[in-house]
Formats: sequence, structure tokens, C-alpha cells
Amino acid sequence: MEIIETTREWIYTRRRKLATVGVGVLAALVGWHVVFGANGIFTYEHKRVEYRNLQGEIENLQKENERLQSDIKSLRSDPKTIEREAREQLRYARPGEMVFTYPPQNSTQQPPPANATAKKQ
Repeated sequence: MEIIETTREWIYTRRRKLATVGVGVLAALVGWHVVFGANGIFTYEHKRVEYRNLQGEIENLQKENERLQSDIKSLRSDPKTIEREAREQLRYARPGEMVFTYPPQNSTQQPPPANATAKKQ
């Protein structure tokens, strides 16, 4: 019983210091949460950088979309564009023209050596 009385008396005489320490610990915890917490300063800065990057990506995609819309419009209405695409994609030619096509180059196939000779059959 005497220990309890001594402890109670010690707490009563030092209550102002204990309250100050408690407020200090609470302020430190709140400060830690403001800096490092889920919505802290570091997280906020990271989200601002991510926002700027996404805004740039949106602008680039909008420009590409406008370009593609312009291409679609010209493919629907401009005869020169239609002819150019037909010549490139379908290898169409005007009368009297010759179209040369090259086989696609595969990176897995190596060209024959320069001194190779053809076999007679």
C-alpha cells in the first residue's frame, strides 16, 4: 500500500512535467504523420509529380488523336491521300508503272557469304 501512495504522490507532484511530456509525444506523433503518413508531404509531392506526368501524357494523346482524326478525314475525302495509301499498302500501280518489292529482312536469317557459289542442278 505504501508503494501505491508513494507513486500517487510522485505523479501528483510531477503532473505538470508529465503533461508536458505527453503533449510533446503527441506533437511528435502528429508531426511524423504530417511528414511520413498516408497523406504526408512526401506522398503529396510524389502525387504532384505523377499528376504532371499524366497531364503531359494526356496532351500527347490528344495531339495524336487530332492527327489521327485528320488522317481519317483525308482518307474519306481526299483522292490524293486515298491513292497514296493504295499505292503504299496494296502496292497498286498506274498503267505503265513497275512496282519493285523486296523480301522482308529477318534478323534471324543471315545473308550468304560474299564468296558463296551457286550449285548447278
